Amino acid sequence: MILHPQLEKDCFIVGQFKLCTLLLLNDSNYPWFILVPQREGITEIHQLSEADQQQLMRESSMLASCIEKEFNADKINIAALGNMVPQLHIHHIVRYKSDPAWPAPVWGEFPAKSYDSAKANEMMTVLRQQLALKN
Repeated sequence: MILHPQLEKDCFIVGQFKLCTLLLLNDSNYPWFILVPQREGITEIHQLSEADQQQLMRESSMLASCIEKEFNADKINIAALGNMVPQLHIHHIVRYKSDPAWPAPVWGEFPAKSYDSAKANEMMTVLRQQLALKN
């Protein structure tokens, strides 16, 4: 499966679930993760097989639960927009009442702040361990 060039440019690959690749968006304003189902030509959740839809929900729920605990989130925002990147991908964004965009949506509010490599590696290592991902 090939990642859309924008996702490849903007993200780190964390690891692989049964269905989805897990990405970390390179924006340290928020802990922001993206699930990308490994199916060619899919732009919408309803286009996945029923089994894949169920697997996506399991993986999304497992990720949301993990990041809620790991990052002590006030809220987890989950969204599949696809306006700029047509490849199906589901955002999982940790939100805090103290974050720069709260309570507004995060899109377009503030310029992305890149992670330093040590912090990105630390976050990816924690998630790989917590979620037992293949990298």
